[in-house]
Amino acid sequence: MATATKDAVLRSAVDLAREVALDLAENPADVGEHLGVVVEGERLVSHRFACLARGYRGWEWTVTVSRVPRGRVATVCEAELLPGDDAILAATWVPWSERLRPGDVGPGDVLPFRADDPRLEPGWTPTGDPELDEVAIDELALARVRVLSPQGIDEAAERWYRGSHGPTTPGAVASAAACMTCGFVVPLQGRLGTMFGVCVNEWSPDDGKVVSLDHGCGAHSQTGAEAGPSDWPAPDPLIDELAIDVLPPLGGPVAVDGAADEVATDASLTDDSPADDPVADDPAADDPAADEPAADQPVHDEPVADDEADPRA
Repeated sequence: MATATKDAVLRSAVDLAREVALDLAENPADVGEHLGVVVEGERLVSHRFACLARGYRGWEWTVTVSRVPRGRVATVCEAELLPGDDAILAATWVPWSERLRPGDVGPGDVLPFRADDPRLEPGWTPTGDPELDEVAIDELALARVRVLSPQGIDEAAERWYRGSHGPTTPGAVASAAACMTCGFVVPLQGRLGTMFGVCVNEWSPDDGKVVSLDHGCGAHSQTGAEAGPSDWPAPDPLIDELAIDVLPPLGGPVAVDGAADEVATDASLTDDSPADDPVADDPAADDPAADEPAADQPVHDEPVADDEADPRA
């Protein structure tokens, strides 16, 4: 194989290669110094020039020249911009089916149909009669064209359980009760209903989302927040120095806001004896012997006035 040292004709074609690089570049200032030559094969050499264009650090203008056997004139074969060892390169191209991530589909975006999606399987076997198939699927809704396969169900369950609405999130760990006992969780139908439900509590951070039944939050239907101690000091008691408490005599009825006076007044009005009769209040008035002196007691005559005559005189 020929070398650059032996092929002096191609090695010395630096000016020719620079002219080609200047024509290839949009701005002549983007072509920098000569970086050397690379022997590509017999009578085939590439000249490299530094690329000074913005955004192309480490790239090189590469011009490949050749000559015919026993020729003394270099001929340009091709010219292009190639990355060097420390060049900034774009990411490796990945097909859309592998590059697409959840959340990338926005409003108006439509995913291409994927006939071999392993997450789906046929839900209705066409009979070959277009009219019968259309009635069964579209009008009677006997089945969908494709339904979830066991693989699709397992992938969804694992993704939801390990996601932000599963049992290992900080909110679920700190909750006092699980979603399976909450009245705001509507269980799903089918196999997924044994593990998941939809939260319908507007005060919950999971409202409208699928949660695992062992998930939890602070908006459970059976939980309540305990009253914590107040940071404010307890107020001093208030003493009313103008209020007067009237207390009844010892052994008497307790007076509450003049109730005793009212009771006494009512009792005096309902008594059968006259209020102004002193005899009625005297228990001795009913006893006739109470006015006669006893036999062993002396009888004292009351003094008689001077203007009255003594009948015994």
